[in-house]
Amino acid sequence: MAYDKFTVLKSRAVPLPIENVDTDQIIPARFLKATKREGFGDNLFRDWRYNNDDTPKQDFVLNNAIYSGKILVGGKNFGSGSSREHAAWAIYDYGFRCVVSSFFADIFKNNSMNIGILPVTVSEGFLEKIFRAIEADPQTELEVNLPEQKISLLATGEHESFDINGYKKHNLINGFDDIDYLQDMKHEIMDFAQKSRY
Repeated sequence: MAYDKFTVLKSRAVPLPIENVDTDQIIPARFLKATKREGFGDNLFRDWRYNNDDTPKQDFVLNNAIYSGKILVGGKNFGSGSSREHAAWAIYDYGFRCVVSSFFADIFKNNSMNIGILPVTVSEGFLEKIFRAIEADPQTELEVNLPEQKISLLATGEHESFDINGYKKHNLINGFDDIDYLQDMKHEIMDFAQKSRY
């Protein structure tokens, strides 16, 4: 299944300055029964967003109308815990296309890139600058430039480079998952198979 192409994203950001956010907090286990990648956004951070009677918790950031955007900014060690793909599905289905943190759990990071979410790892110092900028002005915009591998605070011009696997970068820029990548190479694969017969 192809996803939106990711090249340059300019957006406001939603701050979640909590460290060690694990996949059970991102999407609780009781919501993992579905196998389609749709509808999980409704239960993103479910136990943090809602009371037991399903009323929204007013002090949780996703229930605060002053914050919006396609970028989620999380604390250190984001996506730890179990390897459930549903955590990335929930973030994507909610509308986020990029998550910024100073450290990601490896499995969550790969699950995110596999479905079109760009995890951007920044230094702890730059992460703190982002949090402070959003706190001072919720309208603050970030620009994430995947081709140049650079994230910028547009108000100040401050920026930082980030690393990404070349294969994953190629797929995100083209909107490919692993199957799309192979299908895009099918003529080369067929040519190689034909030549290998002799």
